[in-house]
This record gives sequence, structure tokens and C-alpha cells, in this order.
Amino acid sequence: MQKKQRLLLGAHMSIAGGIEKSIERGESIGCTTIQIFTKSNRQWYARPFSQEEITLFKQTAKESFVNPVVAHTSYLLNLGSPDKTVYKKSVKSFIEEMDRCHHLDIPYLVMHPGAYLDGTVEDCFQRIIDTLNELFSKHSWNTMLLFENTAGQGTNIGYTFKQLSKLYQTSKYKRKIGFCFDTCHAFAAGYSFGTEKEYKAMWKEFNDTVGLQQLKVIHLNDSKGECGSRIDRHDHIGKGKIGLEAFRLIMNDSYFFTIPKILETPKKDTLKGDKQNMQTLVKLISEKNLKKLFISKILLKK
Repeated sequence: MQKKQRLLLGAHMSIAGGIEKSIERGESIGCTTIQIFTKSNRQWYARPFSQEEITLFKQTAKESFVNPVVAHTSYLLNLGSPDKTVYKKSVKSFIEEMDRCHHLDIPYLVMHPGAYLDGTVEDCFQRIIDTLNELFSKHSWNTMLLFENTAGQGTNIGYTFKQLSKLYQTSKYKRKIGFCFDTCHAFAAGYSFGTEKEYKAMWKEFNDTVGLQQLKVIHLNDSKGECGSRIDRHDHIGKGKIGLEAFRLIMNDSYFFTIPKILETPKKDTLKGDKQNMQTLVKLISEKNLKKLFISKILLKK
């Protein structure tokens, strides 16, 4: 009998009450992978983790079926900023976040590439590339940085596959860089993938420019905005403008079975919405593929 593949599906979890609590929260609703902020996403800095906190997180992760845990940087961080004060804070914050992931054995740190604000696109790219080349030359982090595609809102870069490729191709440390694909951001940036033809064409373009082998994480979010709107507003699966067929194609694509697929859909005070969104996604998987996959019983319950 063929061994079942573990479907990597989960959601962003809070670290309130202790960073290890994020794993317990994810496990309680059937996640097999989660994403977290290792500190407040609205603050520049945070106190270092104690050795006790690090040990407890690692032990909790070891005993859980939630694996891997992925981290996301603070939204304040902008390594491409032309503002010297913001840039210096961003560099310090980035080092801190990579250090935290390294100590926690978190394999991936997702980051929005940056925004040029009142500067130029070219300077923004060069500042990011030069900064990362310098930092990677000085630090031996085990964590891989993942550039996330953006919606193209405001002056954000990284909303086309060519822009993402440029960040990778010009790096001196390619082995330390990968990518995170966000469905809402791609759709808002103008990529339509709601039919099989569009889906295949989009991933061919991604592979030709970025490289599918560099794709390490997928964010599954529906979009409140129309295709090409450049509006970064996430919605629940099937409730937005993308359409369920696009998610059906992703969920039945065997290439993505073991790539972490993580929800960043709107949250209230409970995990009910995350569980419902995951159940919606599981229901899109064909009977044939369901037989190939190990999925938490929690998500298979009606």
C-alpha cells in the first residue's frame, strides 16, 4: 500500500500566553503547519526569548504533528526604505527576527520585499539587495528568508514574478532565499488563475521567472478586491472574488501537497473561522486525492 502524504495545511496563530501556545492552538483545530509572528507585528523590537522559552517551544514542536512552523516579519520592516531612520530600525529588526527564528529552529521567515515610498524603484531594489548581501555575509542563520509576492498596493515592490526574480537573481546568497506565494496578492496584482488554462499559464510563468523549486510556502487567502485592483484585503475562502475553482486547482495539485499552505483570513476572537476555512479547502480535494493524503480527522468531520 502506498504511504500517504501528509497534507500541510494550517493558519496563522497567535503567540499570546507563550510562543509554544501557537502550536497548541493550531493542533486544536487540525493544523499540520502554522505561521506566527515571533514578536508583536506592530512593534520594532522585543525582549530576547529566555532559554526556558526556547526549550519549551522546541519540545512542544517536537511532540506535535504541527510541522513546520513558519514565521512572518513585522509589517513595519522595510529594508528598501529611503528614510534613514526607518531603514536603520528595519535592519536592526530584521537581524532580531532572524536571530529569533534561528534559535527556535524555525525554517522560514516570510517578508514583504519593501516599498520605495518617496524614493525610486531602482534604489529600493538595490538597497534591499545590498543589505541582505551584507547581513548574510556576517550571520550564519539556519533560517531561510522567503520573499512574499505583494498586491502592488502603494509603492510596494514584489508584485510581479519578474520583480521577485530580480531579488533572487541579484543575490550573492541564493541558498538563503526562497519565496512565499500569496493567492490574494497575486490576484490583486493581476494574475488570474480561476480556470485550468489560466492556472497552468500562471505557474508556468512563475516557474520560468522565479522557479518552482524556490517556492517554500503558500498563503491561501481569498480577495475582497477584483483581479488587478492592487487592493490587499484578504477574505474567507469562497467568499471573495477569486472563486473556489482556483483553490480547488491548488488543493488538488500534487506538487503542492507537501508545501505548507497557510491561511491569513480575517480573524475574530476564536479559531472557528480558521477551522471552517480549512474544512472548505479539504472539501475541494477530489476523492482520488483524499486517498493519497493524511489529513487531520478534525478537518474531515462534517
